Amino acid sequence: MKFRAHDTFFIRKGWLSKGMKYVQSKPDVFIAKDENPMDVLGIGANMVKALRYWLQAVGLTTEPNKGKRTQSFTPFGQSVYEHDRYIEEMGTLYLLHYKLSSSKEEATAWYYFFNEFNMSEFTRDDFVSFLQQRIRMEEEASDVAIRSLNDDFTCIINTYLPRYKTSPNRVAPESNIDCPFGELGLIDILSREKKTYRKAIPSVNTIDPWVALAVIVDRKGSAKEISLNELLTAPRNIGKTFNLDAITMLDILYKIEKLGMIKIIRTAGLDIIRILKEVSFQDCVNSYYENIDKQ
Repeated sequence: MKFRAHDTFFIRKGWLSKGMKYVQSKPDVFIAKDENPMDVLGIGANMVKALRYWLQAVGLTTEPNKGKRTQSFTPFGQSVYEHDRYIEEMGTLYLLHYKLSSSKEEATAWYYFFNEFNMSEFTRDDFVSFLQQRIRMEEEASDVAIRSLNDDFTCIINTYLPRYKTSPNRVAPESNIDCPFGELGLIDILSREKKTYRKAIPSVNTIDPWVALAVIVDRKGSAKEISLNELLTAPRNIGKTFNLDAITMLDILYKIEKLGMIKIIRTAGLDIIRILKEVSFQDCVNSYYENIDKQ
C-alpha cells in the first residue's frame, strides 16, 4: 500500500510526455550524478520526485528493485511513446487511467476510490473515512497519517476534475496546470459551497472498443466466458474502471462484438460474453494504435 507518493503534485499537462522523452534518451535521468535532474527536466525537486512516481504508477515505465534504479519503458509505455507520445488520444488517457486505478500497490487511494468506494455522491470526509476503514482491515497495513489520506483525496479530485470547474473565477478553461485526465469526465462537482462531488459516467463514444477489450482481457485470466455482472461490478474491470452503468456498458460491448472479438449471450438465462479470439492486453493496445494511425 502506498499513499501520498505524489508529494501533493498531480499530473500536469505535458509531464508524462516530458518524462518519456528523457527516459528514452537518458534512462538514468532521475538518478544521474553528472546532471541535476531538476536542470534536465526543468521542474523543482519535489516535482521531479512526483514525475518519477507518476511514470510508474500509470504503467509507462518501470524501475528495478535492486541495483541501479534506471527507468525503462514497459511494453505499454513503448507503444504510447511510439504512437501518442504527447498524450493526445482519449484512448491513451483511458488506458493510463486503467493502469493507475488498478494498481493497489502503487496508487492505493486510486484503487479504492474507483474499485471499492461505492458512493456515487460524496465528500472528502466520506472517502477518507472509507479509506481508514479499509486500511484497518488490511493485515499488513500500518497506521497511515490522516494528512496523507486527505492529500490523496485532493490529488484524485485535481486529477479528474478540471480546476476551472472548482474555481471558475480564478482558472481559465485552457489552463495547462490541469491534469489531462480531466478530459475523461469521470468526476464532476455537485456543490462548490458544500464541496460535494459525484462519480460521472463518461460518454460512450469516447471509449474505443479496443481500449475496453484491453481491460476485459487483462482481467479475465483463463476464462472464456465472463458474466455481465462481473464486467460491471468486479474490481479493476470495465464497469468500475470507467464508472459505467449497465446500459452504457452494453453499448460498449456491442461495439466490441462488431469487431468479431466477443459474442454477447443473453438467452437461456445467461448474461455473459464469450471470448471468440484469444488476445492479450498488449495486442489490444497495438490494435487500437493501428486503427488510430490508419485514420
